[in-house]
Amino acid sequence: MKLASVFVCLVAYILATRALDSTIRRLGERKQVVASRVQYLVRTANISLFFLFVILVCLIMGVGYGEISLFLSSVFAVIGVALFAQWSILSNITASMIIFFGFPYRVGDRIKVTDADFDISGKVEEISLFHVLIRTDAGNIITYPNNLILQKPVIKLDRGNTVFPQKVPPSSATPSRPEWRNRLRGRDRN
Repeated sequence: MKLASVFVCLVAYILATRALDSTIRRLGERKQVVASRVQYLVRTANISLFFLFVILVCLIMGVGYGEISLFLSSVFAVIGVALFAQWSILSNITASMIIFFGFPYRVGDRIKVTDADFDISGKVEEISLFHVLIRTDAGNIITYPNNLILQKPVIKLDRGNTVFPQKVPPSSATPSRPEWRNRLRGRDRN
């Protein structure tokens, strides 16, 4: 009886992976996503399904909940300690999933990440599990983490625009700070 149940689980696992693969690929084609990004997501989904399959087979084979929970808590503790210093790895993987389903920019688009310190603008070369590669006009490659690109505003050049918008200077009607301070102190002699 246990072997028949394991066989049914194996067939269900194979069918589920095929269905999930085709669903992700269709969604990628509909959103016109690059094949490498679709492949990243398919691999991640297959790994998750595999772990679910292994847990289900262990339960069918008679391994108790206590043993499974002890094993999983030990594994997660080791992973947690290993990734404690590298928490951004998990956030980048999660961000890559969000980027796959909801990122309004594609490979080939010209974007600018609004950063006060650096000019991060150029053409999107690749979007992977951990980072976005942006090729600048000078030909350099910028590797920008997925979790950061979701946290900052991104400008996309669209409809034939070739220049990114710049900061708007303050209007002449608003006095500059020293003039404003002088007016408050009553030192404005105009």
